[in-house]
Amino acid sequence: MHAITIPEPGGPEALVWSEVPDAVAGEGEVLVEVVAGAVNRADILQRQGFYNPPPGASPYPGLECSGRIVEIGPGVSGWAVGDEVCALLAGGGYAEKVAVPAGQLLPVPKDLDVKRAAALPEVVCTVWSNVFMVAHLRPGETLLVHGGSSGIGTMAIQLAKAVGAKVAVTAGTPEKLERCAELGADILINYREQDFVEEVRKATDGAGADVILDNMGAKYLDRNVNALAVNGRLAIIGMQGGVKGELNIATLLGKRAAISATSLRARPPAEKTAIVAAVREHVWPLLDAGHIRPVVDRELPMSDAAAAHRVVEESGHIGKVLLVTQ
Repeated sequence: MHAITIPEPGGPEALVWSEVPDAVAGEGEVLVEVVAGAVNRADILQRQGFYNPPPGASPYPGLECSGRIVEIGPGVSGWAVGDEVCALLAGGGYAEKVAVPAGQLLPVPKDLDVKRAAALPEVVCTVWSNVFMVAHLRPGETLLVHGGSSGIGTMAIQLAKAVGAKVAVTAGTPEKLERCAELGADILINYREQDFVEEVRKATDGAGADVILDNMGAKYLDRNVNALAVNGRLAIIGMQGGVKGELNIATLLGKRAAISATSLRARPPAEKTAIVAAVREHVWPLLDAGHIRPVVDRELPMSDAAAAHRVVEESGHIGKVLLVTQ
């Protein structure tokens, strides 16, 4: 089979479409013939040499894919050869085939093209686990999403609106904010021109955001805490703004607020299986009913993954960038 390899860390040109040994389904796994994968920031970090796969994972980048089951490994039930699926991965999505633990599979939602399903697993599992399983966003509360036009952001807007929450977003251009509004965002903040702390307070009569989904890390830490409501919850899922920040504990105490920080890739299989099961129970009915949909910016050939990485690094896209094999 072919896969994207990284002989040496570096820029997008470090991604090489190479012939590699065929993937094999082990105990509790299925083998998926990949139709499409999706680009995530973690893939860029791996390409640069900063985010190695966890032990035992495929060395190839790619944290999600969609395709068709071509082989069932020992100990797997409930799936059949030919099933169209999408999958949460620890790696290996930038390839023609990938072995997937059965607990990390999801069926392709009703009326959704199998290619577009590749845009779902990583973002849906990230949003559901952080915003709902950890931060417990409730109807009537306000969610602030940084990077509202990203793959994570576009899904967070839709899921929060689906449960009856109010949504504030930050983005860097009027075009991105307009797309967020089309998805249901209520409070639109251009972070290049506006102070999100001030804008969230104004829009909530001084209360602040009940939950913040943050991809920036250190750069926004202090301001995020200031933007929280009493009993607010800050969920950190990225470090695009650095890894070390200063925290005013007095402010945090005064708001009786909480901060969580999670990653998905390195979680043990049992935890991923539990998240995927929760997503299938709570999110998949919304997808099957057409209430939410993945937002796809463009599709590029998987063999030209370098071009896809350039698109994501330039941050001009809205939603997900897909890599297609077929």
